[in-house]
Amino acid sequence: MVKGISRQVIVVQSPDPKLFEQAIFILKEGAIEAGGVTDQQLLSEANRLIRSGRAEKMGLRRISGPIWACAGALLTGVAWVICALI
Repeated sequence: MVKGISRQVIVVQSPDPKLFEQAIFILKEGAIEAGGVTDQQLLSEANRLIRSGRAEKMGLRRISGPIWACAGALLTGVAWVICALI
């Protein structure tokens, strides 16, 4: 349990409640005061993020995991061969 922290949040109801009821976005400190952002702009951005599903960023992560695994296996194999030849 966290005590003594006050955060501003936006709660957006899920358009398709099969898996999720709602999404909770935690605003950065001073985001509203410094940026001059309206409530409508915050809601629009939250809804855009929900609709996008982070597909752009997740696609890169799904590819980079197997690439790093293959690179690690290749490096381990090369190190093994070098040790076996020495």
